[in-house]
Amino acid sequence: MSFRKVVRQSKFRHVFGQPVKNDQCYDDIRVSRVTWDSTFCAVNPKFVAVIIEASGGGAFMVLPLQKTGRIDKSYPTVCGHTGPVLDIDWCPHNDNVIASGSEDCTVMVWQIPENGLTLPLTEPVVVLEGHSKRVGIITWHPTARNVLLSAGCDNVVIVWNVGTTEELYRLEDLHPDLIYNVSWNRDGSLFCSACKDKSVRIIDPRRGQVVAEKEKAHEGARPMRAIFLADGKIFTTGFSRMSERQLALWDPENLEEPMALQELDSSNGALLPFYDPDTNVVYVCGKGDSSIRYFEITAEAPYIHFLNTFTSKEPQRGMGWMPKRGLDVNKCEIARFYKLHERKCEPIIMTVPRKSDLFQDDLYPDTAGPEATMEAEEWVAGKTAGPILISLREAYVPTKQRDLKVSRRSLLQDSRPAAAPSAGLSATHPSAMSQSAATPAISVSAASGVWTGLAPMPEQGVLWVGGLIGASLSSLAGLQGR
Repeated sequence: MSFRKVVRQSKFRHVFGQPVKNDQCYDDIRVSRVTWDSTFCAVNPKFVAVIIEASGGGAFMVLPLQKTGRIDKSYPTVCGHTGPVLDIDWCPHNDNVIASGSEDCTVMVWQIPENGLTLPLTEPVVVLEGHSKRVGIITWHPTARNVLLSAGCDNVVIVWNVGTTEELYRLEDLHPDLIYNVSWNRDGSLFCSACKDKSVRIIDPRRGQVVAEKEKAHEGARPMRAIFLADGKIFTTGFSRMSERQLALWDPENLEEPMALQELDSSNGALLPFYDPDTNVVYVCGKGDSSIRYFEITAEAPYIHFLNTFTSKEPQRGMGWMPKRGLDVNKCEIARFYKLHERKCEPIIMTVPRKSDLFQDDLYPDTAGPEATMEAEEWVAGKTAGPILISLREAYVPTKQRDLKVSRRSLLQDSRPAAAPSAGLSATHPSAMSQSAATPAISVSAASGVWTGLAPMPEQGVLWVGGLIGASLSSLAGLQGR
């Protein structure tokens, strides 16, 4: 008799989520009440940023990760916008730089001091003005330094060079209606967008063209999302005609039919997908839900495999997502969320239970590091490259962060070769990086991790030897007694 496999084998089947203890949460934060489907939270290995309620303008709070507990009402904020802040995003190549988009139609880029704020920050490093309506979407280019994309309610997408404060590309006629979200692919050569006209578009910003388009990706009228996966496929969340929430997987080569389509439930909160390219796991969080569902994407049908659900009592107002290099590899942590309540930010840790204390190679393949692959000039000139990968085997020690420097020189009108660095970007050129990278760095955290793992061994050895000595003494005493 042949037994059919009922349960699919997966190392992520037993992933479990666990909220941290109360004293490790960030309490007394007045989370923004703006009716915009943003995550309201952005996280990196140094800071957690949360959009908050602010009178007379827009503000967000930036807290060092270790500053947990009750946050004082007088704690300084980033408060340069004149309208509510709608979206924030940390620069992937500099952990001290964050961009924000607001209802005041501007995009601002901020430099956060190394140890966090001690005074309110009102002066941004860069103000980018080009949208005629509120700016609701901000996302940095994954591999090119200082390249930032913004999308506004004027249905315009603008790609900026933050280093020179100029518009690189202005995409005006590609979206006939409100843009719900934008997602770069792995190497930043394309991005996909979800629009209120129910279409998902794949766009090449350097050519200003729609490469592929799927009309009515989801039939429902409620907001949907689209994100690029590592292999170039597209994962979407949306609603059916009967207002049931759906997930779908699409092949850009053939957008006629989805590769997979699943219906979840009939709640009305927009589904926000978070994707881990190293493990091919998608985490889906619904606005107003109290759960996080996670799915594994594979190359074999049915492609989308439900893994499990993390459930809590309180609904989530927003959600932050920690990059892989900020996780604790010693605890087999594969994801960390920062769940926003009405007055609190609560970290939730996702771990894979393992008996061994050794580094788990299969859970932590090389991941995208914080070094940019190329300069903005090279990307404009047509260069395409994937992210520079780093190993998490040793606790990663990043190079010293550089301040964001701005030069007003126009990049597109410059007759010099595209790969030459500008004056404002010279400090961030790879040649300068290679010198700093060549300097050996001792990883204190890695060393402490090793010692922690080895600490019990000497004690056990002493006990064992002590046991032998005790046994030999007792045997000698016995012999003498005879």
